[in-house]
Amino acid sequence: QDLSLPNGTPVDTSSPASSSSLLNRLQLDDDLDAETRDLFVTVDDPKKHVCTMETYITYRVTTKTTRAEFDLPEYSVRRRYQDFDWLRNKLEESQPTHLIPPLPEKFVVKGVVDRFSEEFVETRRKALDKFLKRITDHPVLSFNEHFNVFLTAKDLNAYKKQGMALLSKMGESVKYVTGGYKLRSRPLEFAAIGEYLDTFSLKLGTIDRIAQRIIKEQLEYLVELREYGPVYSTWGGLEVELSEPLEGVSACIGNCCTALEELSEDMTEDFLPVLREYILYSESMKNVLKKRDQVQAEYEAKLEAVALKKEERPKVPTDVEKCQDRVECFNADLKADMERWQNNKRQDFRQLLMGMADKNIQYYEKCLTAWESVIPLLQDKPETK
Repeated sequence: QDLSLPNGTPVDTSSPASSSSLLNRLQLDDDLDAETRDLFVTVDDPKKHVCTMETYITYRVTTKTTRAEFDLPEYSVRRRYQDFDWLRNKLEESQPTHLIPPLPEKFVVKGVVDRFSEEFVETRRKALDKFLKRITDHPVLSFNEHFNVFLTAKDLNAYKKQGMALLSKMGESVKYVTGGYKLRSRPLEFAAIGEYLDTFSLKLGTIDRIAQRIIKEQLEYLVELREYGPVYSTWGGLEVELSEPLEGVSACIGNCCTALEELSEDMTEDFLPVLREYILYSESMKNVLKKRDQVQAEYEAKLEAVALKKEERPKVPTDVEKCQDRVECFNADLKADMERWQNNKRQDFRQLLMGMADKNIQYYEKCLTAWESVIPLLQDKPETK
């Protein structure tokens, strides 16, 4: 049957050339700049360690590089979650004007009981891998000394105990005061960023909650389907003449169960983690925005203090000029990171939604194939007289 839209446009009902054809076109774009990169980092091979006091997972972090800052072209070290957390804290300390990518939540993801389960460990591995790749792709963070140590040091604990004292000049010079200064008002462009982040995180939170409800309902439906299918098989054992089509329906429902289970797993393992990462990402950006506001408030307070002094001064005091430089540095870094974040977000969500469409197409195609296989069994059955 020919299908067409209300305006008469024909509808292409053919399936994609391959199950991942939609994603293949996107992945080609991702590989275009691979030749220009000089630092590659991957996280893989999770291993469980059982000690007297604790049980934990470590991951292999492999680095390949041609940068002069590294003594060797390749490194392989093992790191646990708290090491990644240490790295992020050090990046926040030493690069306060930049957006630091978020880590996956430390505690067990909602709905996952065992943090040592294969599913949870794999989900975390993917998130940690993405965390390091975000840093690797950043033109400033990737050259941070703490990041270099994280990738290369065999014994990271030794550096943790020393404190390292490798803070950059920016990290040493920028001191934030939690109280005492109050910002009059954000510049319009940064106020717009703040409003956007509030709306963005709110919308993502809503999508996350609805997606979790959908997954829960799918799993409940899956339980019913698994009970539903065998009934037809049992029935077929009592009806000799109907046994073949009834067994066919039972097998069909079994295939639909498998397809639905795969769809739910894809949403849990691929869709939800991206939503959560960007919710955390927006919170990280809000924190950088607050730091920028603090520096601007400090600058405004210093300007007011100078204006209140009656004596003539040939020039603005040095500390005021330094504070102004910090504000300008913050503004430039924040805008650059916001633009980079927006570009990554567009690419990630494009791939996420295309992947979701692709997985749903596969699910419905499998269900359609399963039900179509039953039709000949019903049609070819001779009528009894």
